Amino acid sequence: MDLLRRWGANQPVALFIMLKLVLPKGSLERATLQLFEEADLPVARSSAVDYKATISDPRVAEVRILRPQEIGGYVSDGLFDMGITGRDWIEETSANVISLGEMKYSKNTSKPVQIVIGVPEDSPWQSAADMPSGVKVSTEYPELTRRYFERAGIEADIRLSYGATEAKAPDIVDVVVDITETGRALRAAGLRILDTILTSYTELVVNPESYDDPTKRKAMGQIKTLLDGVLDARGRVLVKMNVPTAALDSIIELLPSAKMPTVNELFGGAGYAVETVVAKNEINILIPELRERGASDILEMGIAKIVP
Repeated sequence: MDLLRRWGANQPVALFIMLKLVLPKGSLERATLQLFEEADLPVARSSAVDYKATISDPRVAEVRILRPQEIGGYVSDGLFDMGITGRDWIEETSANVISLGEMKYSKNTSKPVQIVIGVPEDSPWQSAADMPSGVKVSTEYPELTRRYFERAGIEADIRLSYGATEAKAPDIVDVVVDITETGRALRAAGLRILDTILTSYTELVVNPESYDDPTKRKAMGQIKTLLDGVLDARGRVLVKMNVPTAALDSIIELLPSAKMPTVNELFGGAGYAVETVVAKNEINILIPELRERGASDILEMGIAKIVP
């Protein structure tokens, strides 16, 4: 109760149970649930196949876990206040949502996915303009594909794919429009990328009417702060060390920090305690260099969140 009072003094407790969240099921599910766990917003459900869930947080009323293809539309319609889905499905469904920003994570990497035009390696086509009227296209994104070919002035025969899209050219269709993160599956199927329709990150989206509510908007912003803090901390570590006075300038020069490191004088004038945040993939080079320049008692520590 004390926490509720601090969060919004003199507001009825009922106002804290407010947001309806929808999270993606499928390939993004595990990574999303891990993100919320690390943000101290653990999602609880009775089983791994339960579509209903809860988050023990006064800002969250209920949670559903549904296919990302549907999430933009549900948030747009006001069935949920807030959701996570890809820019690809927002564009495919023309969902009327407000994006609070990209959440740069995915099932494999923090890279975006691409919606691309794939053609057989030996195809003479170098652009959409080279394709004939009636070209057969297989895709899970019929609306994105339709708009792309309309802009190119090509009348395409667009066929909805229910998966394994890359396997359908050239025997079943002439062209595929498919999602790729690395391009590996397309190359394995003997296809090359002719064009990119869309670059898509996962995004945190909200219903416009919900966002107009100041109380809900505050809660949305606080949840985003927690999620962003986790994403900003990934791949970075905190390094602490003791540094003799004579070596301080040399150590500070070496530290690859976007901001100035924290420097505190040790008791009795015995030197300085220095700490800073660095990229995890640089630490194997950095620590030996720090040691050689005179740093001692070097500690490498994991970071749960970074909130500017």
